[in-house]
Amino acid sequence: FPVYYVNGMPQMIDAKHLPIKLPEVEKYLPTETGEPPLGNATVWAWCAETNQVVENDKINNTTVFPLELNTMPGWAGSSQYFNRYMDSDNPDEIFSQEAINYWQQVDLYIGGSEHATGHLLYSRFWQKFMFDKGLVPHDEFAKKLINQGMILGTSACVCKLICYHFAEGFKDKSIISDEHKDILEFIKKTRDKIFISETYSKSFQGLNDIKDKDKLSKKIDEFILTIPNFLKNLYPENKLIIDSLNFAFQKIHADVSFVNASDELNIEAFKNWRPEYKDAKFIKEEDGTFKVSRDVEKMSKSKYNVVGPDEICHQYGADSLRMYEMFLGPLEQAKPWNTAGITGVHGFLKKLWKLYVDDNGFKVTDAEPTKENLKTLHKTIKKVEEDIENFSFNTSVSTFMIAVNELTAQKCTSKEILEPLLIVISPYAPHIAEELWSQFGHSESISTTAFPIFDASYLVESSKNYPISFNGKMRFTIELSLDLSKEEIEKAVLAHEKTQAQLQGRTPKKVIVVLGKIVNIVG
Repeated sequence: FPVYYVNGMPQMIDAKHLPIKLPEVEKYLPTETGEPPLGNATVWAWCAETNQVVENDKINNTTVFPLELNTMPGWAGSSQYFNRYMDSDNPDEIFSQEAINYWQQVDLYIGGSEHATGHLLYSRFWQKFMFDKGLVPHDEFAKKLINQGMILGTSACVCKLICYHFAEGFKDKSIISDEHKDILEFIKKTRDKIFISETYSKSFQGLNDIKDKDKLSKKIDEFILTIPNFLKNLYPENKLIIDSLNFAFQKIHADVSFVNASDELNIEAFKNWRPEYKDAKFIKEEDGTFKVSRDVEKMSKSKYNVVGPDEICHQYGADSLRMYEMFLGPLEQAKPWNTAGITGVHGFLKKLWKLYVDDNGFKVTDAEPTKENLKTLHKTIKKVEEDIENFSFNTSVSTFMIAVNELTAQKCTSKEILEPLLIVISPYAPHIAEELWSQFGHSESISTTAFPIFDASYLVESSKNYPISFNGKMRFTIELSLDLSKEEIEKAVLAHEKTQAQLQGRTPKKVIVVLGKIVNIVG
């Protein structure tokens, strides 16, 4: 900061004397008395007569004064960089009033929830300060802020059994008996060495939450008998010691790569993971497996629950990863990651590919699209446009799945349908879209192509599949134009061969026509 001190009071250095260059220092560490690194500088004083930085030993508090030792923190720049972008070549100031009044605010700012309590907190503070000073036209730097939800990890937790004894609390070790020494030696020997499968640990956890005295007593008795018996099987030579111990549980995180889809731990991989677990003992399920518990929490290296995108991309492809992340839920919600769930999206992309390519190669033709084809395409365009505007990317993925299912059922091969569909899906699955786009013979990237224009006329229903009922029981359907009057519908239905077969020569007493819904023949 361009500040010097006169009798302890801060004084600003005139702007015309700026900038002041920081001095060279041997080490960027605080001083022995706790001052910032500039406290180590020997040339860091301000001469008010010459308006220059001079040696510290010239400080006389008359004409030469001490300079501020704190430097402006890094977030000072990151808290207003968006305003600097509006006039980045300006050599005289952060931005000109002309530039800031032209560009105004950031239209959209997206950052995570942790980002919001760090960088954004400072950014908004700086913006409001500059607004109060009349430097910027708005007190919020962005028109819209979105905090995207965090992708959560599913941690694998192994339950460690802890043995303890009151003798551990003796401060005077000379009074400990030989018996107690053996107990303490056993506790030391088994520390970080005994793990109990989730089914057993779960049944004994939460004893404090049991309110019914009889149930609690029964559970405690079960606990007191079961745990020692497990240990005696593991350490038969220490049965007497085990009878004198107390027990507790502690959950520790294990690497998720050691656990399969059935929550079973790869014991050998776990034992080889860390030296302290090399000789660990495991209290297993009756079927010989060892179960872990699962916790949904923030992905973190310390929790060993990070799923690397490279591995996912290698197995399923980048488009599967992109679409699955969007499919997990609304943008602003936290979402737990489950690798098993990606197979559904991966399967959808395979189905999309088959819409364009079969065993004989690229199968798209110049065939005229049907009404159903056009309806499917344009309702997809409409929905995806709305979803993008609303940041509802998860529902777009659902829309694509519906569209591909419908077009597959319609046996659509029309270029007029499948080419624009590819453009619509390209922001979500750019790699497969780019590959198929090249199959159409295009040399330019699909990303440079204009988004298809929605035509509402294709969604207007021109006909209705009327259910035809006889005395309230639906027998068949007839497709009729929605432009027909009640009289025209009645005439068309009565003349239909299926109606004649139902009536068998009878004259109906009454024909009820509900326009756009149903026809009921009575009698």
